[in-house]
Amino acid sequence: MRLMLVHPSALMYSEIFLRLEPLGLERVAGAALAAGHEVRAVDLQVSSRRDLDHELSRFRPEAVGVSLNYLANIPEAIDIARDVKAALPGCFVFFGGHSVSFVAGHVLDQAGGAVDAVLRGEGETAIIPLLGAIRDGGVGGVPGIVTADGAGPAPRLLDSIDAPRPARHLMRNRRRYFIGELDPCASIEFTRGCPWDCSFCSAWTFYGRSYRKASPEAAAAELASIAEPNVFIVDDVAFIRAEHGNAIAAEVERRRIRKRYYLETRSDVLLRNTEVFERWARLGLKYMFLGMEALDAAGLDLYRKRVSQDQNIHALEAARKLGIMVAINLIVDPAWDTRQFEVVRDFALSVPEIVHLTVLTPYPGTEIWHTESRRLTTRDYRLFDIQHAVVPTTLPLRQFYTELVRTQAVINRKHLGVAALTGAARVLTRNLAHGQTNFARMLWKFNRVYNPARQLADHRRTVRYELPVPAHSGNGAGRQLLYLHNRPPAHAHQAGSAPSG
Repeated sequence: MRLMLVHPSALMYSEIFLRLEPLGLERVAGAALAAGHEVRAVDLQVSSRRDLDHELSRFRPEAVGVSLNYLANIPEAIDIARDVKAALPGCFVFFGGHSVSFVAGHVLDQAGGAVDAVLRGEGETAIIPLLGAIRDGGVGGVPGIVTADGAGPAPRLLDSIDAPRPARHLMRNRRRYFIGELDPCASIEFTRGCPWDCSFCSAWTFYGRSYRKASPEAAAAELASIAEPNVFIVDDVAFIRAEHGNAIAAEVERRRIRKRYYLETRSDVLLRNTEVFERWARLGLKYMFLGMEALDAAGLDLYRKRVSQDQNIHALEAARKLGIMVAINLIVDPAWDTRQFEVVRDFALSVPEIVHLTVLTPYPGTEIWHTESRRLTTRDYRLFDIQHAVVPTTLPLRQFYTELVRTQAVINRKHLGVAALTGAARVLTRNLAHGQTNFARMLWKFNRVYNPARQLADHRRTVRYELPVPAHSGNGAGRQLLYLHNRPPAHAHQAGSAPSG
């Protein structure tokens, strides 16, 4: 069967700081290719709608799947589905991905027949049964499927994340993927899932708190196959298990793989497994994303981080000693007043680390989506991008965005201003010498992308597609009901032995 997979356009945050290869889509493509299907892929982060239209006309797929890991891309995806149906009336159009899994039925209703199905859960386990059912008829039995006729069997978790291997060769314009100065940059997955239960996050609800590890041999073999000199490790929390991180490191050392790495982890994991991060620093680990989320105990408790202020400070000190640059994430609560923005600005200027800000957003699949008592001020999918306020703000909305952008601008000048660029000259020169312009281009985009007028105007756009009305079930709701995947017994011991908080 001829299958085309599509990744939607970049969101606001990705216009500047990063543009990551669509690893999940590549893995689904890899599964389909291994089963003998013809597969094409178009990533609208790095290609145009004209490119997509041309590929549709030339390839004439029998099925088109759109990857939806971000709510904000859903309106674009529905428009793509309508265009596909207009050009190829007999084509089977389906959506899949993290975010759309939690609102599948609602999206089908809004698409008005343009979308034939939504695949909930992990796509690698469902794509082969789906393509077979499209050919033979009777898609209702595909694991994780939702159609206009209702939901099929529950989605299935992969038994092992060693396979399928991502079909990286399908991605055009690979040199346009980057994260910060790591330009170009590929992505890889060593583990999948998260055993923690932060209230703002849907990783643990999506995977049912399961936690699976790639074998060290498979992880290193895939790493060795990557052509790019830089790699982003996409794990929700890297190196939770010291023995696993060390085992992959041993394989990397044995194969003499040399890359530069960027990863994401937690403060308590870094402090508990410092020797693993030290080993990876020797292998090329340069950057680390640390989700501190809050500067005070009240904020940490609100988000259920289960990490103390002292641990966060000690983790920063540990990373500095290892020579790893940290990018700190802080969550901006719409309830903040001007004083709290000022505290964040003072903190950002007092530490050498990069500080990123994301706006607290109740996403479907998160606990706060169900327990948030404040009414949403908008249900426009496009505003659910962690850069817009979608619940009431203490400050007038215009002032909130003014304070937010002012704080972001202070941070931007610190790291990307004229003085900072002197230190970045070597990086710029090296990247430009290799024809890589992503990092250079991002340096001049800030004021165009981040400005209060643009963000405020986004709230005034005509809304065609909206999120469903959330059900406020209260704190007493059974947490098991939040899970999209039910953790199978085979994973119970492995996940259960992981930290629970």
